[in-house]
Amino acid sequence: MKKALLTTVLATVLPLMFGAVLHAQKTAAPYNTSFGLFLDLGNGGTFVGPHVKHFFTEHDAGQAMIMFGNDLTVLGVEYSYNKPIPNASGLSWNAGIGPQVYFGDDLTGFLIRPQAGMEFKVPKAPIAVGFDWRPMWDLTEDTDFEAGRFGLSFKYAL
Repeated sequence: MKKALLTTVLATVLPLMFGAVLHAQKTAAPYNTSFGLFLDLGNGGTFVGPHVKHFFTEHDAGQAMIMFGNDLTVLGVEYSYNKPIPNASGLSWNAGIGPQVYFGDDLTGFLIRPQAGMEFKVPKAPIAVGFDWRPMWDLTEDTDFEAGRFGLSFKYAL
């Protein structure tokens, strides 16, 4: 029952959140939308899956990912503030936060994921690479905080 409700909520919320992609206007952001592979690694296992990031304004972006690993599926969305680093063409820093839900065999949980990192958009090429520190705060029954988590993303930028 929990999985069916969770799947229904996420199937409704994610398309609405990223529906603005179809109506987005060109901004001064390094790109409008990117698609690629996201790796979440560190203490507690490695998760891998598809990832999308979209800039709504010059600095504000939303991203979503679905990851698989350790017999779990993790769905996440997050907001990030992004700012170019002066005199470093294509390099920017970002900070953000968002919820994630994980589920597997008889296991469902809710996470809060703050993040801080850097992204490099290759000038004049549709490639972007990101690295983030992504601590994990599990809010389920026995709350837990894990600081040793990191994200690595490889993206095709439109």
